[in-house]
Amino acid sequence: MTAMRFAPLPQTAAWRHVDAQDGVESVFLRDVASGHVIDGHTTAIEDGEVWAVHYTVEVDERWRTQHCRVWSWSAHGERETQLSRDAAGRWRIDGVLAPELDGCLDVDLEASACTNMLPVRRSGLPLHQSMEVPAAYVRAPDLAVERLEQSYFRLSCDSNDLLFEYRSPRFGFEDELRFGPDGLVLDYPGIATRVV
Repeated sequence: MTAMRFAPLPQTAAWRHVDAQDGVESVFLRDVASGHVIDGHTTAIEDGEVWAVHYTVEVDERWRTQHCRVWSWSAHGERETQLSRDAAGRWRIDGVLAPELDGCLDVDLEASACTNMLPVRRSGLPLHQSMEVPAAYVRAPDLAVERLEQSYFRLSCDSNDLLFEYRSPRFGFEDELRFGPDGLVLDYPGIATRVV
């Protein structure tokens, strides 16, 4: 087996968050002339704090993030931030250049299991190959943005059940993530499980 081929994306998907927080994420996916748009909503309770996040991620036809807008609500108030990546690969956070994000192609939202799809769909990674995919990481609920180093190593050759070893050294996290034939996460241990 070589590179992956993906089934079409559904119009909607949802995950139940587990362990780290209690909550649910729902997303609405659509194709547009320039690529794809993901509209998502997460509501959660974490360490006794209730928060909600809404996001819109626009990616090009190669699954590279072009623009992301995120809103959050919690007892600490409402917040909003925007990230954009230009044709030269430069990122801006609320219009201000963010050179620390150079080399990132993806946005990765702490509030979302869905955004793990972006590097997987883009790469079509062959079996037993790995990829380093640093991302612009947006925390929840404060929406702080930082660079997140992460990697994926493809473990399975079954196109109906794609298994990757995922590593995020910053959080000391390493586990196996399972994706469906459409490239969406099915099981993210300790984080989320897809329900629809």
